[in-house]
Amino acid sequence: MTRHELAQGMVRAAGTTGTHDGYMPGFGNDFETEALPGALPQGQNSPQKCEYGLYAEQLSGTAFTAPRGQNERTWCYRIRPSVHHVGRFQKIDVPYWASAPNIDPDVISLGQYRWDPVPHSGDALTWITGMRTVTTAGDVNTQVGMASHVYLVNTSMQDEYFFSADSELLVVPQEGKLRFCTELGVIDLEPKEIAILPRGLVYRVEVLEGPCRGFVCENYGQKFDLPSRGPIGANCLANPRDFKCPVAAFEDRETRSRVVIKWCGQFHESWIGHSPLDVVAWHGNYCAYKYDLRTYSPVGAILFDHPDPSIFTVLTAPSGQEGTANIDFVLFRERWMVAEHTFRPPWYHKNIMSELMGNIYGQYDAKPQGFVPGGISLHNMMLPHGPDREAFEGASNADLKAHKLDNTMSFMFETRFPQHLTAFAAKEAPLQDNYIDCWDSLEKKFDGTPGTK
Repeated sequence: MTRHELAQGMVRAAGTTGTHDGYMPGFGNDFETEALPGALPQGQNSPQKCEYGLYAEQLSGTAFTAPRGQNERTWCYRIRPSVHHVGRFQKIDVPYWASAPNIDPDVISLGQYRWDPVPHSGDALTWITGMRTVTTAGDVNTQVGMASHVYLVNTSMQDEYFFSADSELLVVPQEGKLRFCTELGVIDLEPKEIAILPRGLVYRVEVLEGPCRGFVCENYGQKFDLPSRGPIGANCLANPRDFKCPVAAFEDRETRSRVVIKWCGQFHESWIGHSPLDVVAWHGNYCAYKYDLRTYSPVGAILFDHPDPSIFTVLTAPSGQEGTANIDFVLFRERWMVAEHTFRPPWYHKNIMSELMGNIYGQYDAKPQGFVPGGISLHNMMLPHGPDREAFEGASNADLKAHKLDNTMSFMFETRFPQHLTAFAAKEAPLQDNYIDCWDSLEKKFDGTPGTK
């Protein structure tokens, strides 16, 4: 058995062209990387015999016939083919990880909801057992919609691995540091960063600094992509070069290992006699990423009025209807407010999209009280929401000089589908029962006298 010093036994590529601290820059690029010299074939994908006795295998993230600009696949050169990384399957129970449709007749999802941070547990919780589903939307079986989760992780997975056949996962840490040891390389992740883990990718999650808490958007539909910038042009928002893809890494370990698979909302386990993280080299464009949210360059109004929150979209997962997303991932970070003659916080509204928000750190300008770091709010489709009285009065009477919103980072998982609460969210999570009352003190200010404001 060979054990290596990096990432608890993972060998990373040395001297790979274009690497940056173990990562390659770019979004949607065609990458190539090898952890052993000469392991990556040149000029073809599937030679009769691969170097080092490796097996050639393709991981496809789209249909073979998807349009060229959307076609995603990665060729892997691995110690064993993936058919050796699973055996007979046995169903297991993962009680707090739910999938859509998950409509509990005893739960009312219609309403405006907010939760305090889900508290850490004294139990040993891994990436699998520490997942807590808050909402589900759409249908995992027809590959539309999403689910939102909070993760509570304090224990590393030991000789245990996971992959989802249902979805890609967008991971948003809020507390602690995690390491994702994947088939294609190693991603270290901390607050103010996000990771994208594609459907079908096998990985193990380790705790670097714990306990860890964060948010996950589970995307059943089309993959996340960068939004079209339209009139904004070529720059700002999330720039492709700031996304980092890991270089090749592998494990060559002969040890009894558990592989857990999520498939059509059900969980199964399979036991094998080795680590499945055995890809020595790979090339392609279907891979995992990390992204530093501090590199997101927001744009906004520089004269008057407040733009739609869609201006802050980091990533979007399209639906079949143009301009209406299966999921948008939207970021509200530090920025300057300069608009004249304008109510600057988000305005009162109701819309067709369902909005789940999470607070990473700081104070959100539309809810200065009660929406704390680690907290969550949900405003479902066509339900009105907006600033509470304190935010409204403050913004209505503020001196409209240039003002920087500082020390703030919140996000939104927005979907075209209604989000249904799980029993955990309705009955176990720390729901703020008085959240709906934050609008009760809004006053009637109407005066029919002309010129009155």
